[in-house]
Amino acid sequence: MDSEIFTNSQGLMTLEAVQKVFNRSRASVYRYANTDPDTLNPPYDHLKLNPEHRVSKDDLLLFHPNEVARFAKEVLGIRAVTIVAQQAPQTSTQELLQSILTELQSIHQLLQARL
Repeated sequence: MDSEIFTNSQGLMTLEAVQKVFNRSRASVYRYANTDPDTLNPPYDHLKLNPEHRVSKDDLLLFHPNEVARFAKEVLGIRAVTIVAQQAPQTSTQELLQSILTELQSIHQLLQARL
């Protein structure tokens, strides 16, 4: 199974990306995930797909690509698993924020030069 997926800025996969890799329904991925309504971050379970630690129950489930590959090989029995992680294309908001950051950095450099 070769899958090209998009990761977030931390290199983690969303539930939708995992769904695409496994070619399974959203409900199936939720059944695979190591989650518990009473425990925010349950202990590691080698028979489940373990999400990254969350700070609050409202945080999205995010998965490390290595964990997704491990689960696919060891639990689902998919022999050839290759996950090619790519950054999602930049949105116009990200481009705007990057240009603002660049401008602020140049202002900072000018102010530092005057001191």
